[in-house]
Amino acid sequence: MSSKPIIVVLDDFERVATEFADWSDVHARADVRIHRAPLRGDALLQALTPADVIVLMRDRTALQAPLIAQLPNLKLVVFTGTRNGALDTKALAARGISVAHTGWGPNKDATTELTWALILAAQKRLLAHEAGLRRGDWRPLPTMLPVLHGQRIGVVGLGEIGGRVANIARAFGMEVVTWSPNMTPERAQAKGARAVAFDELLATSHIITTHLVMGPATKGLFGAPQFAALRTDAIFVNTSRAGLIDEAALVAALAKGRPGVAALDVFSEEPLPVGHPLLDAPNVLLTPHLGFVAEPVFRRFYADVLETITAWLDGKSLPRVLATI
Repeated sequence: MSSKPIIVVLDDFERVATEFADWSDVHARADVRIHRAPLRGDALLQALTPADVIVLMRDRTALQAPLIAQLPNLKLVVFTGTRNGALDTKALAARGISVAHTGWGPNKDATTELTWALILAAQKRLLAHEAGLRRGDWRPLPTMLPVLHGQRIGVVGLGEIGGRVANIARAFGMEVVTWSPNMTPERAQAKGARAVAFDELLATSHIITTHLVMGPATKGLFGAPQFAALRTDAIFVNTSRAGLIDEAALVAALAKGRPGVAALDVFSEEPLPVGHPLLDAPNVLLTPHLGFVAEPVFRRFYADVLETITAWLDGKSLPRVLATI
């Protein structure tokens, strides 16, 4: 049995943990175990039980009190990004386990780009046209395509990402309206938008795109009543947090034609399991949580992970420690 500390890196789906950073010094001093497939249940417990250090890729794998209690050697948790809603920081603090995080890189730009990729693909029905062309159907859709110019976009949450989305909407000649639990007319105006009531945004917007932090005031914000209020030509986009919407209600709403299209990058269970109802829902465009997946973002993630682990191995103060009390 190795006497070296054991470092377990989870959820390297992109297979870039060792490509984007030089682990040679850490490998010489620790037993590094990188997992590229998602682990759940007994497989997760078995992988984590010997760990001195756990590296989490954002909130892909939950680390909650019952699991933490079964990890006798755990001394440090490092997660990528700056927030992790699947991490029980109180349970870690009770054990005296240090928690650190990384910086970001241009993740907000990456998410903005994906948001607009989804909007444009949905607006122009690109997947249906491309599939029809491949099967020899030159014009598979009977309807004419709309344009964005002059349409209203409802940006739910006008922070760093929502503000960027709004800037691009204005470049397309769209009217930008916004709502969030703490929105004010002044905040909206400062970013070139107009604050409206949530009900008005839902009922009048051609595009509805969500950019909220999930919390008690926003969890489950979009349910059956909200979807029923949408226009039949509405495009509903979520590149933020899956918990903002009731997925079952969205599946039922799509079957009823409100919204006309949904474009989603985040899901309550990831990877999205085979047989999930969204996979068979009509008029839905799905991407595998690509919003933050960009090379400069991941290079920053793993550079900061290595900086933290090296400081821990050296017995030095940790960078970017999360306050857990």
